[in-house]
Amino acid sequence: MKILITGQHGQLSRELQQRLQGLGELIVLGRDKLDLANPAQIRQQVHAHRPDLIINAAAHTAVDQAESEPDLAFAINAIGPGVLAEEAKTLGIPLIHYSTDYVFDGSKPAPYTEADAPNPLGVYGQSKLAGEQAIAPWAAST
Repeated sequence: MKILITGQHGQLSRELQQRLQGLGELIVLGRDKLDLANPAQIRQQVHAHRPDLIINAAAHTAVDQAESEPDLAFAINAIGPGVLAEEAKTLGIPLIHYSTDYVFDGSKPAPYTEADAPNPLGVYGQSKLAGEQAIAPWAAST
C-alpha cells in the first residue's frame, strides 16, 4: 500500500509518519515537491506516485498571517484540497483531509459536531471551510 502524505514538516504530518510506519510505503511530500497552491504540481505528483491513499496533513496554518495573505490561504486550504479530492476520485482511492475548529465561531457552550452550522470568524477558518466545501462534491459521488 502506498500512502501519500502532504505537509512533510508539519506537526500533524510528522505524527502521522510515526504512527503509520509499517502500514505501507509512505510517500511524504513537502512544499518543495507538492505545493498545495499549485494545482498542476498536485496533479503531477499524484499521477507520478499513484498512491492507494492520500492524507492531506498540510495547510496554511498561520492564523494571523492568513488575514494578510487571504489568496495564499485559500489556495492552500481550499483549492489544493479540492484538486487532491478530484485526483483521488480519478484514481478511485480515499482521501483523508483534516479541517479545524476555526470553521466555527466558538460560541456554542458544548462540543461542536459535524452537523453544526459553520460560522468562521476569520480568513483561516473561512479558507478551511472552503476546503471542506471543495472536497464535498468528490466525496459525495463515491
